[in-house]
Amino acid sequence: MARPRPEPDDGSLLPWLLDPTQPAARYRTLLDLLDRPPTDPEVVEAQERIPTTGWAAEIFSRQKPEGHWESADNLYTPKYRATIWNVQVLALLGVTRDDARMAAACELFLDQYARQDGGLDSGPEPDAKSELCVTGNLTRTLLLAGYGEDRRVRSAIRWIVRNQLADGGWHCWPQVAFRRGTLDAWEGLSALATIPLAQRSPEVRRSIQRGAEFFLRHRLLEQGRTPYAAWQRFHFPNHYYYDGLVGLDLLTGLGYGADPRLETALALLARKRRPDGKWAIDRAHPDLAPGAGYKPRKRATPMVVEPAGRPSRWLTLTALRVRRRVATARA
Repeated sequence: MARPRPEPDDGSLLPWLLDPTQPAARYRTLLDLLDRPPTDPEVVEAQERIPTTGWAAEIFSRQKPEGHWESADNLYTPKYRATIWNVQVLALLGVTRDDARMAAACELFLDQYARQDGGLDSGPEPDAKSELCVTGNLTRTLLLAGYGEDRRVRSAIRWIVRNQLADGGWHCWPQVAFRRGTLDAWEGLSALATIPLAQRSPEVRRSIQRGAEFFLRHRLLEQGRTPYAAWQRFHFPNHYYYDGLVGLDLLTGLGYGADPRLETALALLARKRRPDGKWAIDRAHPDLAPGAGYKPRKRATPMVVEPAGRPSRWLTLTALRVRRRVATARA
């Protein structure tokens, strides 16, 4: 009988994650895995270098002087090269409005995407109904970038709470889905989770609790008649697609690390760990599987931050953060 493979040592990965050539990963590793305070000199230095070194610098190299990527007339297409996809990733990497290039891009959305219904969305008619996927992603992005006090962002937060469905989930097209939530519509919960704890209103807190329960009820991966293969694969960037690691990071970040309903997704996380202790990106989006229920209207060019099939610093950092939260919650 073969002996079980020994558990890799998480600590042995720290030098790789702390490599100064990728300050975005270094910054989050210092904060999330080593508990350094935001004022720590190494944390401050890493944060300051994010816009000018590594992944964020590569993204900024394609930005136009006016603040957009690709076209000034369309911030959404082509996928995944237009402005909206780039600012989402920059915000996740830790770039804020303190960088003038990020501020210029974010303010394009604040000026052009504020809808009459309170959401944030593109479209020819400003009074058209907003969609959850765009509103959620942009709200999260703008919160991360430092626009939490902007009236249009606060309006979008209220829109997300107001458009939560009776089962606690969300859906980009609730009428088509008979007003039932889907795990794919994680953007609403992720936006609310970005609001600092002390700044969450009672309405936001209730919405987060209901949304978390929706995901936990489905064990983060179990919805539909058959397992959806794309949720079993890990990705970055995710854009508006969901997967098991997205769910784990979101739910453990909200404090649900001890909930036994995470076990299905945690088992997936363990299976996907490589012998060297790292995790790899499985595929670049758009990654759809049978049962998705839709197809992209136009062929999209994947946005590659780290190549698929090779060890990923960002996914490894995320996975170790999840494991650490779970261990802490269950201690």
